[in-house]
Amino acid sequence: MKIINKIILGSAFLVSISFALQSCLNLDEEVYSEVLAENFRPGERDIPAIIAPVYGSLRALMMGWQGHFDVQEESADVIVTPARPNGWYDGGTYVRMHQHTWTPLQWQPTNLWNSSYRSVTTANRVISQIEDGEIQISEGREAVIAELKGVRAFAYYLLLDNHGNVPIVTDFRDVSLPEQSDRTTLYNFIIEEIENVLPSLSQDASNTYGQMNYWVAKTLLAKIYLNAEVYTGTPQWQKVIEVCDEIIAGGVYSLDPVYSDVFHWENQNNQEIIFAIPYDEIFGQGNTVHMKTLDPLSRFVYGMQAGPWGGNCAVPQFIDSYDAEDGRLYDTWIQGPQRHANTGEVVITYRKEVPSIAATASNDGYRIGKYQIKPSATGSLDNDFPFFRYADVLMMKAEALLRTGNGAEAASLVSEVRTRAFANTNPAKATVTAAVLEGNSRYQYGYQNLDGSIDLDSGVIPFGGFLDELGWEFAAEAHRRQDLIRFGVFQTKSWFNHRPHPQAQNKIIFPIPETEINNNPNLTQNPSY
Repeated sequence: MKIINKIILGSAFLVSISFALQSCLNLDEEVYSEVLAENFRPGERDIPAIIAPVYGSLRALMMGWQGHFDVQEESADVIVTPARPNGWYDGGTYVRMHQHTWTPLQWQPTNLWNSSYRSVTTANRVISQIEDGEIQISEGREAVIAELKGVRAFAYYLLLDNHGNVPIVTDFRDVSLPEQSDRTTLYNFIIEEIENVLPSLSQDASNTYGQMNYWVAKTLLAKIYLNAEVYTGTPQWQKVIEVCDEIIAGGVYSLDPVYSDVFHWENQNNQEIIFAIPYDEIFGQGNTVHMKTLDPLSRFVYGMQAGPWGGNCAVPQFIDSYDAEDGRLYDTWIQGPQRHANTGEVVITYRKEVPSIAATASNDGYRIGKYQIKPSATGSLDNDFPFFRYADVLMMKAEALLRTGNGAEAASLVSEVRTRAFANTNPAKATVTAAVLEGNSRYQYGYQNLDGSIDLDSGVIPFGGFLDELGWEFAAEAHRRQDLIRFGVFQTKSWFNHRPHPQAQNKIIFPIPETEINNNPNLTQNPSY
């Protein structure tokens, strides 16, 4: 386990055991099952423990089973989970995600809904306890409430992006059935909430790692503006530029010269990460991306203490879109012969080809290797998940510039991000032009037949070259579904064993779970479900 500055991650655990240790060591002490609110007088040192449950809820929301990561990637064109010799059909759930035929009864979007609202409810509870005086904070009270509202706005952003038309609940004490809000109303609520809390959020990034600070809130604001046309029908490109300019001018974050270091198991406090979901193999478990992607034999490659499950892999068409000299191809994907950590013998060779989603061999498909796997890894990685990083800010600004006719400046920013990807191979290739970014995608979209041939789709993707750049930079970072929707690809293109759904435009948001519809008559199902 690494020694880290993750006070938020560990505080709840430490608080829970401290009373137990005291009671075990002092046999004369009268033991109580809880600390009464009127006897709890928190000081500044207690604030991490107070807000810890809110941040802790994000771990399952992000990387939990069929959480935000899985749903963003499984429904898009980079990652697929085919049936394997050891299983993974799971009643067709992964096929439905790939083919966009999910239902209100399916556990994938349902789990995401439940996890998102669990974070909202946890934030509401702690805010209520502070506002009602159950938890009395003498110093920094408004800053703590602002931070919690910022995290709640983050959870609502995920609901905005994934489910669209959802209830807005801010009062923990209100037990009435909430009314449904449309997507535009939710969009406006989140924007207002962020703007209201910004003045109270800390601009000091040195001691707010993994927390909602001023710069995290600004990046969240930029991301929402980036997708404003999808959410409301009205683009906000100039606002994207303005917010990104402020983050850039702040000088708090910068690109790490080594791409892979951003995803190392010691990536806490990395200079590029703006907002991370902290994980720890003991105190903050839940990052199981290696378990889901690696074949069981890979445990011998890394000397793992757990046996992986051998599920998802890269879509071959996406792999073919890379430049062979792009270092991100090798930093992101595990490929080729994998050798035993002790003997050096080849235990498995990952090949690029994946015959179909219906049936594959255990070694078909390159595996996710972006989150570096330390020797003797357990079933939960130490790597923190970088939800926002500085490269994202540069690319958001570049896209907004590109879409508003400033291709030259956009190309300069993209080239800046590309520099490290070609630093050790062919530095000249780091420079990209506006014409390339504005041109068609290199991704060969089309349906893959059983013989491996592709029935290519026709038509040009506007700004397809820039979409490619987003794919190569942010592969396996839970970006892809959102990006495909914004570029119109999610609704119109074929890839691997996916063809556009007949009601594709309605598939840009997931259904409201059937159980929620049954429990709350105020809710109306999203169109086509």
